[in-house]
Amino acid sequence: MTNSSLAENFNQYFEIVFAASSDLKREGYQIRHQVYAEELGWEPISGDGLEMDEYDNYAYSLLLKHKRTGAYAGTVRLIIPPPDAPGNKLPFENHFVDSLLPDIKSPCDYDRGAFGEVSRLAVPEDFRRRAGEKKQPFIVNELSGDGAFSEEERRNFPNIAIGLYLSIISFAKMCNHETMFVVVEPRLKKRLERVGLFFEQIGEEQDYHGIRALFCLPRENFESKFNVEMLELYQSLEEQLVKQIKLHPYLVQGES
Repeated sequence: MTNSSLAENFNQYFEIVFAASSDLKREGYQIRHQVYAEELGWEPISGDGLEMDEYDNYAYSLLLKHKRTGAYAGTVRLIIPPPDAPGNKLPFENHFVDSLLPDIKSPCDYDRGAFGEVSRLAVPEDFRRRAGEKKQPFIVNELSGDGAFSEEERRNFPNIAIGLYLSIISFAKMCNHETMFVVVEPRLKKRLERVGLFFEQIGEEQDYHGIRALFCLPRENFESKFNVEMLELYQSLEEQLVKQIKLHPYLVQGES
């Protein structure tokens, strides 16, 4: 009997869900509150148990659903600046734009609506290996929780964070984006490269909830560096999302 592939393992336990309804969006906001407010203390505790900000008005969220329990194992969003609302900034434009390295193409050179920022990737504590982890909103290459999940499930869980990264990149591809931006710890870059995600550092390191820097992933690197198994997983996630999403082009004011 042959071993299951990465994609087969992933599909055995998880499915990706586009947060198209208010209820699904709330699921993501609850995960974010649990991780970013209650665990990390990076955001204030909210009485309604939801972590939200102004960027959610022009962000699109994904959820990762654990099939057996129906629990949501993670969330991530892509914030897309509408071309007809130049005042709507991305988080990095408010906090990291002054850190751009010399000779780097400025985000201002891209058309608004042709790029986005990956943000608020969060995995609940139950789906991370170390109960009580208090330093990271998600763990790359270290996951699975105690209690509700069997040993077989813990052994076969693929990397939840990587699955969310692949899914949001697939969504950016559907949106025909030229690039995507993300602010992460520089050490995470090397871990992502091991799975074929070659983000380019374009900003100097800053102390922002730890040492972080601005990175981008050009469209030509969305999927070109994957090995066979990672490409299979990426394509599987893309197939799931295509069935859930109906995209409409932005219409700038004055266009018919």
